[in-house]
Amino acid sequence: MSIKVEVWGDYALFSRPEMKVERVSYDVITPSAARGILDSIFYHPGMRWYVDRIHVCSPIRFTNIRRNEVKDTISARKVKTLMEKQNEEIFLATTESIQQRAAMVLTNVRYVIEAHFDMTDKANPSDNPGKFQEMMRRRLEKGQSYHQPCLGVREFPANCKLCEEIPPCPGELLGERDLGWMLLDLDYRDPKDIKPMFFRAVMKDGVIEVPPLNSQGVVK
Repeated sequence: MSIKVEVWGDYALFSRPEMKVERVSYDVITPSAARGILDSIFYHPGMRWYVDRIHVCSPIRFTNIRRNEVKDTISARKVKTLMEKQNEEIFLATTESIQQRAAMVLTNVRYVIEAHFDMTDKANPSDNPGKFQEMMRRRLEKGQSYHQPCLGVREFPANCKLCEEIPPCPGELLGERDLGWMLLDLDYRDPKDIKPMFFRAVMKDGVIEVPPLNSQGVVK
């Protein structure tokens, strides 16, 4: 069953994986980020969201900002070592690890996410598509979410609502535009070898058609 969700915000950052130090955003929201927003609103192990289409409803505008980031991480090996010792605490001193990095982010974004969900083998006997569809609709109408939906990073929150009518395409986005290779999602079938999946994103009159995960156009 399908649903349309309108999302918008002041800033967005959908980081390109090829940029290592300074963050640079894709031109538009990625399907994986869109699915993350849907999961934040309504997640259930008995279903899985699939993004079908993304409507870009505002002009694509970039700006440069500087963000405070923590450069260090706590590795599993370090945690295991500290657990074997006594009177040792596991922590990150942000005052010592914090650093400023430049980022090229999007401003004043607005999208409509068209998506559907399929039932999984973890669904309960009492679960059904109509039940999940209605639960998602109610949560959108009440502004409920399991955690704050975000536009790529936590400090850029996303506003969400049920879309009754898709906004018109901005004039400058009319026509066809090749956005290049874009992250589609991650393949978690092998937890020890998680692989990113990419597709060639083409925007036609502000609309990006998202291919199925198993289609020939998807590259790992």
